[in-house]
This record gives sequence, C-alpha cells and structure tokens, in this order.
Amino acid sequence: MSLRPAEEVRTAPLAALGLVGGFLVARETGVRPLGGAVLGLAGLYAGRTWLGKTGPAGTAALSAIYLGGFGASHPLAKKIGAWPAVLGVAGVSALASYLLADRH
Repeated sequence: MSLRPAEEVRTAPLAALGLVGGFLVARETGVRPLGGAVLGLAGLYAGRTWLGKTGPAGTAALSAIYLGGFGASHPLAKKIGAWPAVLGVAGVSALASYLLADRH
C-alpha cells in the first residue's frame, strides 16, 4: 500500500474530516482517545500533504490552525454549542487548507 502523491491530495476535506470525524467518533463511542486518533490520523495525512505542497512554513501555519481549532472548539462549545463550534472550526481549517495548499 502506498500513499497518493502530495500534489494529488486535497487537504481541505481532510482537515474538516479530522475535526468533525474526531468529534463524532468521541461523542458516539464515548471513547475520547478514539476520537483523538481520528483527529490525529487525518492531521498527520494532511500535514504530510501540506509539507509537500507548502513547505515547512505553510505546514506550521496550517497545523497551528488545525490544532488551534481543536483547542478553541472546547471553550467555544460552551458559548454556542458543540456542533456549531466544531463545524465552525472545521470550516476555518478547511478554508485555510484550500487557500494555502489546495487551490494552487
């Protein structure tokens, strides 16, 4: 098994999938580490692709947005609800991934 070349991978859906999928898995199974595994695996695959497309600086910026969104979703959820918070940060991360890595 081999991974697709970085240039062929779209990272916006990966970023959204990692954040939304990780939340959904943790919520539905009650096993937070399992949700974290989804978040981490999607983030690693996206990060590998970001590195190939944007270099170290772009990867650092997109990783900070991805992980920052995960962190920000928790306090944000207390203000606006869990789903709106998760969907909001997933949208921001996906948009950043599209603008910085995918649209070129």
